[in-house]
Amino acid sequence: MAKRVVLAYSGGLDTSVAVRWLMEETGVEVVAVAVDVGQGGDFEAIRNRALAAGAVEAVVVDARREFAEDFVVPALRANAKYEGKYPLVSALSRPCIVKHLVAQAREHGADAVSHGCTGKGNDQVRFEVSTRALAPDLETIAPVRTWGLTREQSIEYAERHNIPITVTKSSPYSIDQNLWGRTIECGILEDPWEQPPEEVYELTTPTATEPIEMVIGFDQGVPVSIDGRSLPLDELIGEVTRVVGSYGWGRLDMIENRRVGIKSREVYECPGSLALLMAHSDLEDLTLERDLSHEKARLEPRYADLVYDGLWFSPLKEALDAFVERSQQFVTGEVRLRCELPGRCLVVGRRSEVGLYDYSLATYEAADAFRHQDAEGFVRLWGLGVETWAARQSRRRP
Repeated sequence: MAKRVVLAYSGGLDTSVAVRWLMEETGVEVVAVAVDVGQGGDFEAIRNRALAAGAVEAVVVDARREFAEDFVVPALRANAKYEGKYPLVSALSRPCIVKHLVAQAREHGADAVSHGCTGKGNDQVRFEVSTRALAPDLETIAPVRTWGLTREQSIEYAERHNIPITVTKSSPYSIDQNLWGRTIECGILEDPWEQPPEEVYELTTPTATEPIEMVIGFDQGVPVSIDGRSLPLDELIGEVTRVVGSYGWGRLDMIENRRVGIKSREVYECPGSLALLMAHSDLEDLTLERDLSHEKARLEPRYADLVYDGLWFSPLKEALDAFVERSQQFVTGEVRLRCELPGRCLVVGRRSEVGLYDYSLATYEAADAFRHQDAEGFVRLWGLGVETWAARQSRRRP
């Protein structure tokens, strides 16, 4: 039986209620750990909220740069989007958070970790599988799967125990955010026929008035600069998010296949991540050799599935990382993005000193470097197999 539990604490409804519930129902001491992965907010207020709920200790870990460099970068290099759309906002942050949960469990002598995930969602898988990969000796406690409270009942529980929360019955949305994007669930959004109300959006509210262009510089697949100005990656993502989002671009409204077998309606705001993924993929078109490009594109959905399914710390994911990293050796150059109203962001230019585009080969001008006479033999040999097959088939026809 666990005596001390380290809880992944977001400051939201479920984890705030979980602090008190764990104390009262299981008798454990709770150490609340809030990991800053770029979600913003007042972390001193979040820490005080955990203590007010009854935590014996509340720890805040600044992991913004680590999250950007160690978790976002591999996914960006892999062009990872689940089901071709979702840039894995929450899925990427969970293994980073678990890494710090385990570290804090060791530091505080805990024998269990806990999370505020429901039994219907994907995050329970990500938290628990990652914990078992890093610390199989630690027990995992999932109070939300046990207590059987509806969202409204959880709000009432918090009010009854004077637990400070920000969610109300009139604003029931569940929000998860980090520097890679923002997810919105619950309330009216659970009806896939209803259009999301404008009030749910924060990162993509149109405020810009004139078109703008910006140049994203990459070094071996990693964004390193905006318009020639070098920035740490976490700051660069934030800047791209701010600029692109101001044009109302970067919203996703999709029906998603959860790992547990449920289809769910998900609303995302991902202006920075979608813009950077678009720019990175475009630069790869310029710099990757054909067969490598095609094989990487074939593996990218599998990579995204692994991350989505909570298998960040797995042998296959590690092997794919090695492949992706090797593929990025020459993905260096610049991509020009243009943002304009209403809600548009697109690539309008790309260049690289190691790019494989050769004007003298690609041009249709008369003075080119391509040996046209070589094409006849190439085409004949390329189609020889089909020609031979067709000839044999014609003999068999009545």
